[in-house]
Amino acid sequence: MKLSLKRIIYYLIKLRSRIFLPFFLLYILITSYIILMIEPETFGSYLTALYWVMTALATVGFGDYAPVTDAGKAFTIFLYVTGIGMVSVFIGNILESVYRIEKMRVGGKMKYTGSNHIILIGWSEKSKAAVEEIITSDNRIDIVLIDHLEKSPIIDEHLFYVRGDATNEETLMRANLPEAKGVIIFAEDPLQANDTAKDPLLADGKTLLIATAITSIEEQMNLSIHVTAEVIHQKHIRLFERVKVDEFIPTNEMISHAAVRSLFSHGITHIYAELMSRQVGESIYEIAKRPQWVTYRDAFMDLLDEGATLVADHSNLHINQKLDERIPAGARLFVMCDKEVIAKIQPDAND
Repeated sequence: MKLSLKRIIYYLIKLRSRIFLPFFLLYILITSYIILMIEPETFGSYLTALYWVMTALATVGFGDYAPVTDAGKAFTIFLYVTGIGMVSVFIGNILESVYRIEKMRVGGKMKYTGSNHIILIGWSEKSKAAVEEIITSDNRIDIVLIDHLEKSPIIDEHLFYVRGDATNEETLMRANLPEAKGVIIFAEDPLQANDTAKDPLLADGKTLLIATAITSIEEQMNLSIHVTAEVIHQKHIRLFERVKVDEFIPTNEMISHAAVRSLFSHGITHIYAELMSRQVGESIYEIAKRPQWVTYRDAFMDLLDEGATLVADHSNLHINQKLDERIPAGARLFVMCDKEVIAKIQPDAND
């Protein structure tokens, strides 16, 4: 009985919120008609009566129109007593609605409806750095974060939070995966994971499940979305053969390689940091092959004169050893330069 009473009260509260706005609008329309009927000479038209009612309820009271008959003044008192209270409730409902929407947004319960955004899956210090990197690279791009946190870890106009399980297709659709520019899957942070999830195989297994869910949506909707996945161990990459992941970041191998090389070549970690971050102003961009470039040397010298350095074709970094070779038709050329130079060389270069 107690539970039923609570449900009834909750239903009445919801019903009041739903019917209040149409009731309030109807109240304004009816009272405008009544005051026009009482004093047609004073107000002249329904629009003027509506204007007067709105200014009266808003307690603005410009004084350009005012009832002159006793009936009109009595109705005005009635309007003040009943209407101003309704306006207060109306404003309260608006503020409450704004609060609820913001609470849902921060709590990750709303669907993202934008497009050309980047989806980050998993919150950690790595994804935090990725958010800062994306904003630095292009502050026009929205970022959608998917995680299990109670609320968004960062409040930023370009960050949208979706709370849920990224292995669930419904969660990915709330992040508007079909309209996304790309997806980055971060491996679960061992410091934040429970004891079982600290196993690298299980962490990479979760990444695999997420990639499988993304692939399933791509196949259902005939999409092609660029997916980058972080894996703990490079040997686990073979497990991803049946899913579509465009690029892998083998965390442990990259860290180990940089650490070892730093012993043989002091200061090399600073070079790694500059290559992987835009904090120093330089970055790597892909550019299109120009018709006049026949060999890599042609491209290398032209770009050098323009302030950029040709560093790779696809993943081949040995450009300096093949300068006299012809550039193939399917070449993907990458240069290192700053934002100002790339804007001159190729305004629409991939950022």
